[in-house]
Amino acid sequence: MKSYRKELWFHVPSRRAFVNITGTVEDCLRESGIREGLCLVNAMHITASVFINDDETGLHQDYERWLETLAPHEPVSRYLHNRTGEDNGDAHLKRQVMGREVVVAVTGGALDFGPWEQIFYGEFDGRRKKRVLVKIIGE
Repeated sequence: MKSYRKELWFHVPSRRAFVNITGTVEDCLRESGIREGLCLVNAMHITASVFINDDETGLHQDYERWLETLAPHEPVSRYLHNRTGEDNGDAHLKRQVMGREVVVAVTGGALDFGPWEQIFYGEFDGRRKKRVLVKIIGE
């Protein structure tokens, strides 16, 4: 069995964003040479997420509105976590809802997606450099 590992780095200039990283992950798969196996993609920061869904603008706006309803950024005093001097308590909760990682089957050298599925990096406390791990195992 072969193993491949690569770190992807992101510096999102806004506080929140959804970045389609499907093409980058596909590049990693080609680099790996693995034809059959599994591809793990996970956020290596506790205020960011990796998830799979449709790349549709309205859906992304719905996510933004829904997440802000679940865990509004302000007032920052609502979060006990922010007593540490941070202002990102909401970002931790948003990450928890959206998830840390995805695993996608690799079949015939391609990511084995369902219809419309794409991989996204979700940023909930941006404006600094963060990383995503891509780990591919197989043959």
